[in-house]
Amino acid sequence: MAQGERKLDQAAQAAWLSYVAGLTQDEIAREMGVSRQTAQRLVAQAMASGMVKVRINHPLAACLDLAESLKTRFGLRMARVAPAAAGITGVAMAVADLIETELSRPDPITLAIGTGRTLRAAVAQMSRLDCPRHRIVSLTGNIAPDGSAAYYNVLFSLSEMVTAPSFPLMVPVIATSPEERAALHRQPGIARVMEMAQRADVAVIGLGAMGAYAPLVADGFLSPPEAQALRDQGAVGEILGRCYDSAGGWLPADGRVASARLPGLDRALVAAAAYGPERREAALGALRGGLVNGVLTDTDSAAWLLAQAAGRG
Repeated sequence: MAQGERKLDQAAQAAWLSYVAGLTQDEIAREMGVSRQTAQRLVAQAMASGMVKVRINHPLAACLDLAESLKTRFGLRMARVAPAAAGITGVAMAVADLIETELSRPDPITLAIGTGRTLRAAVAQMSRLDCPRHRIVSLTGNIAPDGSAAYYNVLFSLSEMVTAPSFPLMVPVIATSPEERAALHRQPGIARVMEMAQRADVAVIGLGAMGAYAPLVADGFLSPPEAQALRDQGAVGEILGRCYDSAGGWLPADGRVASARLPGLDRALVAAAAYGPERREAALGALRGGLVNGVLTDTDSAAWLLAQAAGRG
């Protein structure tokens, strides 16, 4: 046997002992009668030669593959995919991890936060954070139609978990009239919060569906006939109360929407949480139109989004 072939056989044996038998480098060295350094070198040689093919047979691998495919297909800065079997909790945990990561950065940032059921569930998954160098600002109104605090408000819940100063937007998502909205926006304190939100470094939002159980209807901001009129115009989803169609085109501006504007995608990460079948059309429209540059979703929804984008839906 040629010297080169013998070394390759030794490398294959060392690789098998490492990756199949699960032995440590000391154990490989004893088994093969070589030094630990030689065992380490043989395993590295096997990897470099291409004879070792690593396959991760775990649901997480599918999540990572789908996330990369979403990033590539829709030109995203960030995508995270949770196992569908975990339900809304899986996506909520991904959102919680994103928020904790951003608020753990050493340099000060402004985090803008939307509202919704998934984001509220995410806050429940978070650990307490000491991060007074950052700021958290609300993108959407924190007031319900009756003047009380909105039930699915996220800012107030988040402010109980972190030490970063928080800035609520004390307006309804949708005002009763354009005149009321204009009067609210003229208030100096509200104007400052809206400017801060638009200049945020990171925004985490929910995507609202516009089907029969649209959150804007369930929360009392739109009447069923008003929601139906928007669907008749092609609305498939809404972001901060502003509706868009299946291609991601914004519908004509409703003069009553009182929420802040999203920060610019050229500068900020704008990540949308979208869990479950009822939000898939909204997610697809937002991704097609480039309304966001990050998405957090479940495996079933991710596969559906990619199939639709490929024309297989």
